[in-house]
Amino acid sequence: MAIIEVTDATFEEKVLKSDKPVVVDFWAEWCGPCKMVAPEMEKLAAKYDGIVDVAKVDVDANPGLRQAYQIMSIPTIAYFKPGDQPKGVVGFQPMEQLEKKFGLDELPAAGAEAATA
Repeated sequence: MAIIEVTDATFEEKVLKSDKPVVVDFWAEWCGPCKMVAPEMEKLAAKYDGIVDVAKVDVDANPGLRQAYQIMSIPTIAYFKPGDQPKGVVGFQPMEQLEKKFGLDELPAAGAEAATA
């Protein structure tokens, strides 16, 4: 699944009401480290396709979310799991560190279910 763009208007529906966990990249166009995070988000989206959604929020275009989640530094990567408080990390993190931080490495990767069936 491709990375979904989320806005102030769509965040509740696409992230908070999702039945799947969602990794959200809070970023801005002018942010150099954010450009380094983008390929890591693409890797997560491919690896966990159908299991975890991956979303991006442009903090400049969506100040309500920036304020609501107290995003002071970017990139901030947040993990929203249904029923749990969100977790977050600030700054560039490779996919493997994000997997460990958010417990994604305990989930089956896309295609793993078919391989074990």
